[in-house]
Amino acid sequence: MARHAEVPERRCLVTREVKERDRMVRFVLDPAGQVVPDVDGRLPGRGMWLSADRNVLNRAVAANLFARAARVRVRVAADLAEQVEGLLASRALDCLGLARRAGQVTMGFEQVRASLRSSSAAVLLAAADSAADGRRKLRRLAPDLPVITAFSKAELGAALGRDGIVHVAVAPGGLARRLIAGVRRLAGFRADVMAPPAAETSSTDALEDTTETP
Repeated sequence: MARHAEVPERRCLVTREVKERDRMVRFVLDPAGQVVPDVDGRLPGRGMWLSADRNVLNRAVAANLFARAARVRVRVAADLAEQVEGLLASRALDCLGLARRAGQVTMGFEQVRASLRSSSAAVLLAAADSAADGRRKLRRLAPDLPVITAFSKAELGAALGRDGIVHVAVAPGGLARRLIAGVRRLAGFRADVMAPPAAETSSTDALEDTTETP
């Protein structure tokens, strides 16, 4: 019988919960004793793990848990949570760029709609500063797909090499799964990043910009 590979897990310094690594953020100390976020989990040094959540990170800083775990005096940047958010967003956008280069991305409302009708999409993206009407139309066409709303038009455009990107579809596969996992981690630091399948709510609509997009 084939054995399934075990998913690596780590314990959160704050909550003491054991979670899968892709639901957490690793931190290390640089040579000067500065706490550095290591969202890729590759930097040298002893790792200190936290649940991917802004409140958890703030609690760790307030309780001086990094110093306790490292058993040395440490330095913590005032904007550490913002650093983590930026790194997690960049990692997810890098994954989206990889999907584009692999030919797994469709851009533009009509093109995305055609992709949905042919069942060739695993996840949708709608710019956070896009019109609510376009999102609702996509949701009606694909109620069973997650819709990522974490990124602005500018962020999507920079990742995809085209200005004014509003609607995107990513084909099924490993990159789509990595994108979804990355955005789930980002959700602990950035609000309203993803609507799960069939989860359109009036509270989400109230947060959307109502300006129509050409």
